[in-house]
Amino acid sequence: MATGSAGAVVAMAAWFTLSAAVVTVLLLLALPGVSQAQTFSLPFCQPESCDHNHYFDISALSCVPCGANQRRDARGTSCVCLPGFQMISNDGGSAIICKKCPENMKGVTEDGWNCISCPGGLTAEGKCHCPTGHILVERDINGTLLSQATCKLCDGNADSFTIANALGNRCIRCEPTFVNTSKSCACSEPNILTGGLCFSSTGNFPPRIISAARYGELGMSFTSEWFAKYLQSSAAACWVYANLTSCQALGNMCVMNMNSYDSATFDACRLFHFIFENTVGLRTVHSVSFWRQNLPWLFYGDQLGLAPQVLSTTPLPTNFSFKGQNQNTKLKFVAAAYDVRGNFIKWQTLEGGVLQLCPDTETRLNAAYSFGTTYRQNCDIRISKILTDFPTPIFYDVYLEYTDENQHQYIWAVPVLNLNLQYNKLFVNKDSSSGKWLLTRRIFLVDAVSGRENDLEGHPRVIRIATQISLSSIHLVPNTKNGNIYPPLITIAYNDIEIKDPNLQSVKVSFSVSYEMNQGEAHVQTDIALGVLGGLAVLLSLLKTAGWKRRIGSPIIDLQTVMKFLIYYAGDLANVFVIITAGIGLYWLIFFKAQKSVSVFLPIPVQEERFITYVGCAFALKALQFLHKLISQITIDIFFIDWERPKGKVLKAVEGEGGIRSATVPVSIWRTYFIANEWNEIQTVRKINPLFQVLTVIFFLEVVGFKNLALMDSSSSLSRSPSSYIAPYSRILRYALSIALWLVIGIIQIMFFAVFYERFIEDKIRQFVDLCCMSNISVFLLSHRCFGYYIHGRSVHGHADTNMEEMNMNLKREAENLCSQRGLVPNTDDQTFQIAISSQMRQHYDRIHDTLTRKNGPARLLSSSASSFEQSIKAYHTMNKFLGSFIDHVHKEMDYFIKDKLLLERILGIEFMEPMEKSIFYNDEGYSFSNVLYYGNEATLLIFDLLFFCVVDLACQNFILAAFLTYLQQEIFRFIRNTVGQRNLASKTLVDQRFLI
Repeated sequence: MATGSAGAVVAMAAWFTLSAAVVTVLLLLALPGVSQAQTFSLPFCQPESCDHNHYFDISALSCVPCGANQRRDARGTSCVCLPGFQMISNDGGSAIICKKCPENMKGVTEDGWNCISCPGGLTAEGKCHCPTGHILVERDINGTLLSQATCKLCDGNADSFTIANALGNRCIRCEPTFVNTSKSCACSEPNILTGGLCFSSTGNFPPRIISAARYGELGMSFTSEWFAKYLQSSAAACWVYANLTSCQALGNMCVMNMNSYDSATFDACRLFHFIFENTVGLRTVHSVSFWRQNLPWLFYGDQLGLAPQVLSTTPLPTNFSFKGQNQNTKLKFVAAAYDVRGNFIKWQTLEGGVLQLCPDTETRLNAAYSFGTTYRQNCDIRISKILTDFPTPIFYDVYLEYTDENQHQYIWAVPVLNLNLQYNKLFVNKDSSSGKWLLTRRIFLVDAVSGRENDLEGHPRVIRIATQISLSSIHLVPNTKNGNIYPPLITIAYNDIEIKDPNLQSVKVSFSVSYEMNQGEAHVQTDIALGVLGGLAVLLSLLKTAGWKRRIGSPIIDLQTVMKFLIYYAGDLANVFVIITAGIGLYWLIFFKAQKSVSVFLPIPVQEERFITYVGCAFALKALQFLHKLISQITIDIFFIDWERPKGKVLKAVEGEGGIRSATVPVSIWRTYFIANEWNEIQTVRKINPLFQVLTVIFFLEVVGFKNLALMDSSSSLSRSPSSYIAPYSRILRYALSIALWLVIGIIQIMFFAVFYERFIEDKIRQFVDLCCMSNISVFLLSHRCFGYYIHGRSVHGHADTNMEEMNMNLKREAENLCSQRGLVPNTDDQTFQIAISSQMRQHYDRIHDTLTRKNGPARLLSSSASSFEQSIKAYHTMNKFLGSFIDHVHKEMDYFIKDKLLLERILGIEFMEPMEKSIFYNDEGYSFSNVLYYGNEATLLIFDLLFFCVVDLACQNFILAAFLTYLQQEIFRFIRNTVGQRNLASKTLVDQRFLI
């Protein structure tokens, strides 16, 4: 029984489940969203495409027919009753009911809800029509509908002076100028009606008023509808009645015409000047002589030399500081805003992008007014957007708000330099001399009103846009320590754009803020430093030239001497420029970023040009020095003296004779090849790792964020928020950061290399000297005709071409001091020498050397005859024997002696004693033979790489690209140095270049 009940329950549950699934599927199929045939396409319809019997349904976005006795309204989005029909109900759209008016009441009330008898005719809309000067009365004073409408004449007599309003439903008092001029509401001749105002014709007001709007950039001038309608009335109301709003409107029209003045034309500005000149008896406003009572302040006057007085005579009575308790880093600009009709709108701060046409976040827009931050913003804006955002111009009188020592608030008028202003048809504000400038006060951003030619409601023919606005010339007061500045100057330039297709046309606009200080004193100090250090460079170069003359053994001053002096001077002058530019850059970096009360501003881009020239000169001169050293290194004379002697004799078959002859065992050439290859490897060894140098500098600049210190703002933070404004970079600060990091990292590398790496890991220069001794080979090289270096590699064991067991035994004996020392002089360890050889020695060397290199080295031996090859081999052995005998004092007529250099000789790098009869070997514990290698010229290489990095960065403003190109040029010159050095080595020593790696 229980089992059967359970089965029934399960069966019912299954049935209900199946039924629910079927119902669900059916419901889903019934939904429109899952219909397979459903589409999402609909016809495109615009309101103006609907005919007069249809209206545009804003929900269905299509034309819908109106009901009976209806037509669409003026907007086209609903229906209204036809003339002669009254509304019974109105729920919007076509949901209205219209009823025909009876024959005795054909008129419809103004609201359309009632029928009424009219005293006269009907309008096209079926409403009652009244004559001019009458008003239509449809209801009693309490709102009761009259059976018949009446037309009431407004009382224009002296007691009332009323006239019908524009809608014709009320009597209002006529305009006061009508009453004052004609004692009625009519402005009859000879009185003048203009702009809705009535003026007497008996005044001394200028009769010839020009209503033209001038667009000098487009070369056009046409009658502006706005000027034609309101210029004369505004000027008359301002002149006759001292109407404040009219005076402001007149001033606005003058500003629309770019504050331009022409004494022969009575346009807006000429009218303004006429009123200004003829109201001299009125008092001034706030004791400002350019600001007349009732008139706006538009000009500073037209006296020559006035602009410099306004801009640089009186400092602002407030202080600015970047840090500390009295921190003040905000420029609080405020503006009095007026509409085009002269109505005062409000006082408003310039924050939030009031003067910035380019859209951006509020934080970035407000950064323009952060004191000390150089600001630049530019963008392209479509004309259609400008016309939408600025249908009428807003005019601004800009002031700088500040607080004095007593915490009283004041405002300081900010002058304007309008670059489009013309004075008697001359663009005086584009003159380079500020003494000819004419400063103004009022500005606007967009004027789309004065360019309307025939209809104020239509699109303008031309619009005028402020495409360049710059808060420039924020000058620091000379020698200030408290952050005092002169009043800032707004420089503004307008572009005139003829409207053709607003949706396709665009305009580039910009807004910038710059800070400037007088660099005259800095330039004088720089010139003094350049003169002093340049003079020292001349003396040093003369000393180097004298040392070079001594080393080449020539006392004659010829063209080659002059060229050599210029090359030396180029290198020394490059160092002077590096010192000066580094000092300048670090000065600005430290003093600008670390100052509390503002005392210095960064140089502006124009003022940086002189600095950039110095850097360019430094690079060019250092490049010349680098190339000179590179050429000098790859053209040295070098020879490897092999001290190894043959070990016994062997039997050797004689070619062509068929016999056997006894011959000495040949000395192996592999030791010479091995030393030559090692010399080739150390040619480009440096005291720094170039790749590590470049990567470390980039790490600190880009990853750590040191590059943010080069931004032209007051912040010393190494990180910046992505949402904050990023100021432009200062080229001087970028250079200062680059040179500081490059030199610090380079010096640290050199110190690590000298103190740790060479002592405990590897010293390739000393290892080479040891290797020469182990190989029983000395190195004789001449960097000048009569000067060079000698590495004494003669083995103390007599021979080096031995087996491993004997080699280890020799090393053990040497470690236990069981043999003589390695030095050239017995019982000394001096193996490296600077040598000054006599002319006789050099001549003998040249005779042998010419034979050795006659065929231009081993590269030509493959095509040479056997006799030429044998001749070269003979010359090689002759040179080896000659230099060996020279070292062993065999040639008494070409002997030498060994001495230490004087301290002054070491410092000056010159030899006082000239090798006349005997050559001189100077003990050299500093391994100065590295002067013919990269190793001994690390300072030149480091500075050249630094300048290359800086020049590339200054050109492209990209540290990563500069680092990449710097490393690339290092590798290129390294390849050139190795390749050409190998060829020279093979040519000078008869070593086959194929064996040099």
